[in-house]
Parts: sequence; structure tokens; C-alpha cells
Amino acid sequence: MGYSEKPPGQNYVVAVLSEGYNMEDALVFNKSSIDRGLARSTFFRIYKAESKRYLGGLRDKFGIPEAGTRGFRGEQYFRFLENDGLVSVSSQIERNDVLVGRTSPPRFLEEFRDFEVKGPTRRDTSVTMKHMGLGTIDDVFLMVSAEGSELVKVRVRDQRIPEIGDKFASRHGQKGVMGMIIPHEDMPFTEAGIVPDVIINPHTFPSRMTIGQFIESIAGKAAALQGEIVDGTPFSSKKPEEIRDSLKKLGFQHGGTEVMYNGITGEKFEAKIFIGLIYYQKLHHMVADKMHARARGQVQMLTRQPTEGRSRGGGLRFGEMERDCLIGHGAALLLKDRLLEESDRSIIYVCETCGYLAYYNFKQRKYLCQICGEHGHVSTVVVSYAFKLLIQELMSLCISPKLMLRRKA
Repeated sequence: MGYSEKPPGQNYVVAVLSEGYNMEDALVFNKSSIDRGLARSTFFRIYKAESKRYLGGLRDKFGIPEAGTRGFRGEQYFRFLENDGLVSVSSQIERNDVLVGRTSPPRFLEEFRDFEVKGPTRRDTSVTMKHMGLGTIDDVFLMVSAEGSELVKVRVRDQRIPEIGDKFASRHGQKGVMGMIIPHEDMPFTEAGIVPDVIINPHTFPSRMTIGQFIESIAGKAAALQGEIVDGTPFSSKKPEEIRDSLKKLGFQHGGTEVMYNGITGEKFEAKIFIGLIYYQKLHHMVADKMHARARGQVQMLTRQPTEGRSRGGGLRFGEMERDCLIGHGAALLLKDRLLEESDRSIIYVCETCGYLAYYNFKQRKYLCQICGEHGHVSTVVVSYAFKLLIQELMSLCISPKLMLRRKA
């Protein structure tokens, strides 16, 4: 497979020790190890842009859109583009910067309205950098798609330095997130002055019974001291007894434990600490890709509620169970704020006489009810837009809901 040529992880010096910030499966990391390049990775993301063909011989064009194009973003977003509309390699780009400049023909007939005078107006459909944060243009590829149209792929790279919340795992299913980064001088150390890269909690082992991790730890320690490769597979590996004997010959405790000192107070730990070398991998789940917040933004056309999902700039769902908590606390105004004001608040017109929805006629400048006509008495009511939609959907099913209004006391 060539797995050795492009390894997915590194050998970490791991101490098994209970330390406030590694509860459950969390890991405590040494800051100096990270500064020296431990678990540093490169994240690649590919953006695509295609020059599609449309009916009537029209097609998309790559290039820097001219000012005045429909949906023109602004000069500053096109600053990294070359004359052919493609971004230059090694550019340092930010969120919303344009990677491929592209213009498309009008979509709808109404956009052809001034066709005779100056031709149809084209739209700016450039491909922009979507996700948060910075990136460097790694490479730009030009090719032809299966349909025969031009296709551009832009590869953006981003160096990821480990941070609190990133996920790591050994090869024994012991996965966990980074819980704290501790300065080198505050980390515990052995008599020989060895400072671990990672501290893992001892309570993660009994229930999972990952004995392989203990064997790997002492095998890694022996391998590092002897300068040889030890097979870690369960099939043809060295027996634990052999590894323990080799550690003993090298002047270490055969069980893999060592006397360690508290890095903050300098006191000797009461118990001996199990320490060794374990191969750890950095996993794909990183905080930088999951971090999400939103103030105002897009709403869905149908319900007028905020869109779903981080990629679309959506809102964080305040669900039914969260609502139950606010009801339990009696926080009525906060409940109203979350579920109405900040979601899909809308004003509807209701006829007090018949209870059906009314409307405002702009030409006549008055409120009208289609059933009662002039005799209706129309009032404005603030409701959730989803509720107004429910009423109309019930009406489409031949169910006739009426709203009986009552004045506030």
C-alpha cells in the first residue's frame, strides 16, 4: 500500500496519568511538542468551476467580470486573479475571495428585456472561497469535462496546527480530543528528564480492555532504546516477556513504569507512572471545520426560517427539548425571543368578523377581507410565519381554520 512512505501519524511519548484536563477520553498535550511540529498537518480542499453550454449557443466565460455585471462583487475580491480569470498559484487568500472569475448568460426571459439596445446582461457566477479562515493556492488544473466543456479545479491548502478540541487516536481504538495544552515546564518529567508529549487518563483502559496499547507502549520504548523496529501486529510480534527482558537489560523497569516528578511543584509522585512510546494519529475531525456561529443570514423561501447547515451559513437549531428547558425555567420572554423574534416573526391580517386571513390593498389603501368585504373588521396579528403557512396548507386540504381574536386586557 505504501503506507510507510506516507505515514498517517507519529510516535508520541505517552504517560498514563490522571490530570484534571484529561477526564474521560481527553488528552493533555505538551506545548513545546506542538511548537516543534507534532501532529501538524496540511488540509486540502478542491473547488471546481465549469464553463457550461446553454440553449441558443450561449455559454459561461472565464475571465475577470467587468464592473456593472449583474451581481458584481467588487474589485477587492478579484485581486488575486490573472487575466484569464484564474487565481495565481501561492496566493494567500481569505474567505469570500474569488478563485475563478466567471460570467454566465441571463437565466430568465425577463433578463433579456433590453436585448435590442445593448445586448443581454451577463451575471457574475464566480467561484469563491467558502469556508472560514485563510488558505494558500496549492495548484490550478485545467481540463475538459465529459460533456466537452472547460473545467477548472483549484486546490487550496491550509496548514493545521493542533488546537484544543482536535481529535486523535492510537491504533487500538483509543480516540480522544485534546483537552488542554500545557507549557513544557509544567509537564511531569522522569528521572532522566524525559517529558511526555501526551498524558492520557488511566480510567480509559479498564472498561475497554485495550491491552494492546500497553504492549505497544513498552515495545515502543524498547524499540527506541535499542534502535530497532519491533513488529506491533498480534500475529508475529515479540512476546511481552521478551520485551520486558530487553527493558530490564537496558536498566529500565520491566513493567514500563518510571519514577516521575510533578512539573509544577517538583515533588516526586507517590506512584510510579507508566510511560512509553505509542503511535498516535491525527483524525479528520478538527475544530476549525466544525466551529460555527451566525448572527443574521439567509432564510428559507418556504418557511422564512433560517437555513440549515454550517456550509450554507445556517442557524443553530433551538429544538423542542431546549424549548422545554425554557418552559421549565419560566423564561417566557427568552422563549419568545428565540422562537419568534429571532426566527420567523411575521405580521398577518385577520378579519375579526369571520376569522379568516385578510390582506392590505395598496391601490385602495385599505384592509380588505375577501369574505366579508366592506363589513369586515381587519386587525394585525404577530405570529410565526410557519403558523401562517400551516393555516394556508390546511385550507388547501379543505379544512377551514378560523382565528378568533380577543383584545388584550
